[in-house]
Amino acid sequence: MSTALGATRSRTSSRWRGLRWLRLPGYVVVCWIALGIALAGTEQMGRYNLGTELGVLTGFAQGAAVVLALWRPVPAWALSLAATVVAAVAARPALQGHPLPGPAWPWNTPEVLAHATVFLLLALRVRPRVSFAVLVGTAVTTWVVQGLIGGATYTSTGLGSVGIFTAVVLVGAAFRGLGEARTQLVEQETITAEERARRTLLEERNRIARELHDVVAHHMSVISIQAQVAPHLVDNPSEELKENLAGIRENALEALTELRRVLGVLRSENPEDPHGLGAAGTGSAPDTPQPTLDRLDALVDNTRAAGLHVVTEIHGEAPVYPPGVQLSAYRIVQEALSNALRHAPGSRVRVGITHDPRGLHLEVTNSRPGGPVRPSPGAGHGLLGMRERAAMLGGHVTAHPTLHGGFTVSAYLPKDSAAPSPADAPGTLEGLELVFPDDPPPATGRIPKGTVSPPTEEGTP
Repeated sequence: MSTALGATRSRTSSRWRGLRWLRLPGYVVVCWIALGIALAGTEQMGRYNLGTELGVLTGFAQGAAVVLALWRPVPAWALSLAATVVAAVAARPALQGHPLPGPAWPWNTPEVLAHATVFLLLALRVRPRVSFAVLVGTAVTTWVVQGLIGGATYTSTGLGSVGIFTAVVLVGAAFRGLGEARTQLVEQETITAEERARRTLLEERNRIARELHDVVAHHMSVISIQAQVAPHLVDNPSEELKENLAGIRENALEALTELRRVLGVLRSENPEDPHGLGAAGTGSAPDTPQPTLDRLDALVDNTRAAGLHVVTEIHGEAPVYPPGVQLSAYRIVQEALSNALRHAPGSRVRVGITHDPRGLHLEVTNSRPGGPVRPSPGAGHGLLGMRERAAMLGGHVTAHPTLHGGFTVSAYLPKDSAAPSPADAPGTLEGLELVFPDDPPPATGRIPKGTVSPPTEEGTP
């Protein structure tokens, strides 16, 4: 989890580093505001009779504080407050005998604008408690200058200025909190997506393991029966032979018992099968045998009944495949047909099966949808499950859209567990075009071996 969070923060910081140039217009605007405040402050200080040098110094100190707040907000606040205090104390003698109404004191308009801008930038950059701490410092300083030191004839601006600063700090703190919450939400969504992907992978592996447990349990049962029958097939078997066969049968029964215990934990009692295609280990009879290639015809018939136009093509003679290969091949075809039902209703589907001495090649291609596509009821685990099954056997799965709005899934499962080299793994079936017949297929829906659907005016799917 920490690794994923660190990677997320690294990606976020890299993204912001790449977008720093977008801040340049904001910097330019702030600099122009600072220049305007400096010039207005210099002119305003003339009413205090501060002299040219001190007026320019305090005015441009306020402008410099606004620019400094872009990078160092706390020192900028200190500079702005110090310039205000110096100007207020230096202007105090000019308040003696001034005609009413007196000048704004101790905060004039440019100073209020400068300090409010500094407060806004500070509240956006630092934690709220720091922002409120410097706000209290400004309020106390204003009270000391106006309440304790005081002046003669002036228009009081202390209370109003502190109220403006408080409102600015509250707004800045609120925006900062909103930005932090948004950043945390993005990070949490990223972490959630990673966890969801990890959970999806584990669920698919759990499903595959559940089915393979059924296959292994079948073989263990066969071993137990053969070990029990073997002594009766030999005339006068020796005691050593009987003991060894009895040990084999006992170990097989123990392994079978453990497998059944694990199977009871892995099985799902009420899984969903929205299209009635009999998903792995599901249905009202979860203890039924796992399907093999012999049941593909029934699967295709069920798919046709669900509303798809399906044709099958078989090439080569089927050798004897291991049970794991047959189970994975059935599930891959099943999932591909289910995806066609969900995402391409009313389409035409071709199921191609090629038997090769080295393995089995599957290809399921559908045309563009023949009707509106409704929201999918699936969980989105199909392609992941296909790849997991093929990788477990040393094969591979590819899935991609076609050029004419359809989708194709191609899988290669080696006959043994050794992963084939790229040269050995067949690609798309030679001589086949991604076309579908206009006329309905025969009653069986199966095209004889080695034949290809004739081209039509519709072209490829």
